[in-house]
Formats: sequence, C-alpha cells, structure tokens
Amino acid sequence: MTARQAAYQVVLRVFEDDAYADRVLPAAAKGLDQRDRALAQRLAFGTVQRVRTLDHAITTLGKRPARKLDPPVRAALRLGAYQLGFSEVATHAAVNETVELVRRAGLERAVAFTNAVMRRLSEGIEALLASLGEETPVEAGLRHSYPDWVAELWWDELGSDDALALMRAQNEPPERVVRLNRRKAGHLEGRPDPDLPDALHVDRVDDAALAAGLVWPQSRGSQLAGLAVGAQACERTLDLCAAPGGKATQLEGEVVAVELHPGRARELEDNCRRLGADNVTVVNADATQLPPELTGFDHVLVDAPCSGLGVLAARPDLRWRARPLPELQQELLRVAADRVKPGGTILYSVCTIHTEENEDVIDASGLKPMPLGDEWPQFRHPRRPEFLLTLPHVHHTSGFFIARLAT
Repeated sequence: MTARQAAYQVVLRVFEDDAYADRVLPAAAKGLDQRDRALAQRLAFGTVQRVRTLDHAITTLGKRPARKLDPPVRAALRLGAYQLGFSEVATHAAVNETVELVRRAGLERAVAFTNAVMRRLSEGIEALLASLGEETPVEAGLRHSYPDWVAELWWDELGSDDALALMRAQNEPPERVVRLNRRKAGHLEGRPDPDLPDALHVDRVDDAALAAGLVWPQSRGSQLAGLAVGAQACERTLDLCAAPGGKATQLEGEVVAVELHPGRARELEDNCRRLGADNVTVVNADATQLPPELTGFDHVLVDAPCSGLGVLAARPDLRWRARPLPELQQELLRVAADRVKPGGTILYSVCTIHTEENEDVIDASGLKPMPLGDEWPQFRHPRRPEFLLTLPHVHHTSGFFIARLAT
C-alpha cells in the first residue's frame, strides 16, 4: 500500500459509500510510516475538499462529465487532478500513479482514457483554475469548492471580503493544537497559547503522549467553549452531547456526560479512562429523554449537533453533507433549562458560522444571555458582543459560536 493508494481508497469510500474521511483514513493508511500517512491524509482530504473544482476541471478538460465516469476512474482522476492543481507533486508522478490506480482497479479498458485526461489536465489545469472568478457567491463556490448555499450564506452574513477569506482559510490545514491534560504530569514540546491556559501549539501530535493521556487534540475554539462553562471543583455539570469527550474531560467538578450512540458512548468512556477523568460519569441515553433524577445541575453544557460550517478545514467531507439543525438545538436548550438548578447557567456552543443556528437559536429560547465578550474580548462576536465567535480567517482556529445563558 502506498500513500496514493490509501488516499484513493478514502476518496472512493467518501463519495461512493457516503463514508467519513476521518474515519476511513486510519484503516486505509494502516501500515504506512508517519511520513506516508501524512501524505495520504493531505492528498485525500485535499481532494475531498476541492472536489467541486476538480470535477469542473475534469469535465472541462476531459470532455466527459465527471458524474458519468465509472466510480474508480472518477476517484483516481479526482486525486490526480488535485495533485496537479493544488500540490507540489511532480507532474509525471501524478499522471503515472493515477493511471496505475485505474489499472490496479481492474479497469484496463479505461487506462488509455485516464492517461489522456491526465495529460490534458497536466497541460491545462493551471490556466483553468486561474480563470475561475470569485465576484459572486456562485463563482466563489466553484473556485474555492463549496456548495452554493454555503457561499451565499456567508456572503449575506459576513460580506464578500470576509466570506472569501473564510473560504480560503477553511481550505488550508487546520491548526495543530492539543490541550494539556493537567491530571497527568509529563513534558511536551510546543508553544503555549497566549489566550488559553492549556492550549499547546505543536508541530505534530505525539502518538505516545496521546496514548498516555497527556494531551487531547482540541482546537482553541473548542477549548474556549469548555472554559466558558466556568465549572468549579465543587459544582455539578451536565454535558448533553458529550462524545468524544474533549470538553467533558476539560471540566472540573462532577460531570455527567450524555451520549446517544452506544459505540460513541463506549469511546467516550475509553477516552475518560485514558485521560484519568474519574470525575466524569457516562450515560448512554437520548438527551431529550433523560432519567428524571438527572436534574439540579449548576451548569449544563449544550455542545449541540450542527451544520459544522466552522470545522470544514478538519472535516473535509462535511461541506458536502452539512445541514442546519435549529429545531434540535432549540429542543436541547429546552432540556437544559429543565435540568439546570435555579441560578445555574447553560453554555450553548456550536461549531458553525450560521446565524440560524447561532444567534437565532438563542433569541428563540427565551433564555437570558450573560455577557461573555468582556471576559474574552479577543473573541467577542462582531455584531453581538454578549456572545463569542471564533472565525478561522481571523483567529486561525475552528469556528465556534459560544453563549452563556441564565434561566
């Protein structure tokens, strides 16, 4: 297995089997050394991110619609086009390896066609990409490979300049940041973050440190949400959507961590054990149908399912499957209001940049926002200073909307 073969398997599974790139990659890249595994991820994730633009190039220069190609040929050409258009891979290597992927797939009849398309792409993709405009949301969506609805949404909410900057930022590799686990002692190389006490910028995530529970990979935007809960050692917190456990294991005091899916609940328990978070009790349940005794909490964390439009750099396929979930988010806030004690607080966070799932959900809840902007002015929401909003193109982390609410 080579890095390109692993990347090819990821691309094929994502678009033909509706698989998740980050879940397919570990198995596809099994047996590769660290360098080749990193290359496989870079090629696979980049291809998935840029697929709209790549399909346009394949269709235009290959003179056959990408959607009508055999899936193995389409996956190979997408990967080859990405290497030619968006990577430093040598042209001859990209062409030859793409042809070989088709041959290995048993499609000998398509080898000559693949070779011809790759030759045309090698000669014309650079000029084609340079010719794509970005004056309108639809043009920008094609150039930067986003669905039209996402481009139009950001255009309307942020304005054209910020929308374009956000699109570009989320096509770049995400920040490489871990959260130091204060429950365990150990030395780690990295650069401390000036804003968040446990955030460490690293060149790579140390597998040994991760296995030992010394660190947890967690963006600064996500860490900020956990900090904003404000949980103290003498308090009780209910985390309604807890897996995989980054925020739950960040909290002090007694934590009840709820997860709907049994497999993810087991994963959450494993992560708590690895990190030594014995203050966390995992409950495998539907957050909207909790046992009546789970009540009277000092804090409730609602890190709600959402469209994920703030984490598209780390989740390459999410832009193609994202959908807003305001009804579920509002229901979870109603549950939180029922389970928090009088005088307690609710922390609502979502990793998206979408008013319908952010400000509008809070405004519809009837809950009273407690000002957060003064605590973290560097992350203050530009239009609603009582909230926090991290923006990938401004703060160079994942996009998170964060609100602290009183009942």
